[in-house]
Amino acid sequence: MIEQEINSLVPTRDFSRRGFMRTSVGSGFAAAVLPALAQTAIKTPATGLVAGEVMIPVGDFKMPAYRAAPQGKANAPVVLLASEIFGVHEYIADVARRLAHAGYFAIAPELFVRQGDAQAYGEIAKLVSEVIAKVPDAQVMQDLDATVAWARGQGADATRLAITGFCWGGRITWLYAAHNPGVKAAVAWYGRLAGEGTALAPRNPLDLVASIKAPVLGLYGGADGGIPNASVEQMRKALREAGNQDSEIVLYPDMPHAFHADYRPSYRKPAADDGWQRLLAWFARYLA
Repeated sequence: MIEQEINSLVPTRDFSRRGFMRTSVGSGFAAAVLPALAQTAIKTPATGLVAGEVMIPVGDFKMPAYRAAPQGKANAPVVLLASEIFGVHEYIADVARRLAHAGYFAIAPELFVRQGDAQAYGEIAKLVSEVIAKVPDAQVMQDLDATVAWARGQGADATRLAITGFCWGGRITWLYAAHNPGVKAAVAWYGRLAGEGTALAPRNPLDLVASIKAPVLGLYGGADGGIPNASVEQMRKALREAGNQDSEIVLYPDMPHAFHADYRPSYRKPAADDGWQRLLAWFARYLA
């Protein structure tokens, strides 16, 4: 996880947690990526959308999230959006708006908020050790379930449910497809597939293949230093052997980790555009 993010960023400065402020979920960029911001970052307008921060009840806890949905459209399909390790900053909010313009009720919850403010950390290694590594998979699954319930209460069509996510969120995408049988489609962007389990993250996607019934589209970079091509091929084989013939994995030759992240040096527009068109086609096919 640390290596994947460091490899996709230029060396970072140390930003003071106290000095880095943001006004709301989905605004600004995480401190750890500010030195590497690309000028090509896509800016998607909120025109015609209902977009902004919301609070989602998870038991007695209120979890912040960024919601973007077509204005005046009832029963829009729900797309959960799982962030990178940097939390729900401007890039994730922009992706949510892109999904909303495509007709979806997109919701990106702040899945790290109980453990800390992912956007305030200027050092990736500290962010991972002090926040990300302390987030239990079980907590994430519960939070996503609560997000689906909240979306249903807002008039969205949770029977047409999808999830997509990037890096850390790509792994979560696979896990949630295994966790919730109501998921109708999923798109995982370069999410880790294998590795040693921990007390808080006991199993990885390869361990859960038998439980994944939804069609999952995996989008991976052939030059990703943190996700070996061998593990991608292993996942393909495992899905076939489990009888999940609808799932598909695309491996883009020579593409690095985070090739969709348009605000970072790792961004590769041809692969990012192709992956996005595949995502839209995937959701149109399975959420119709």
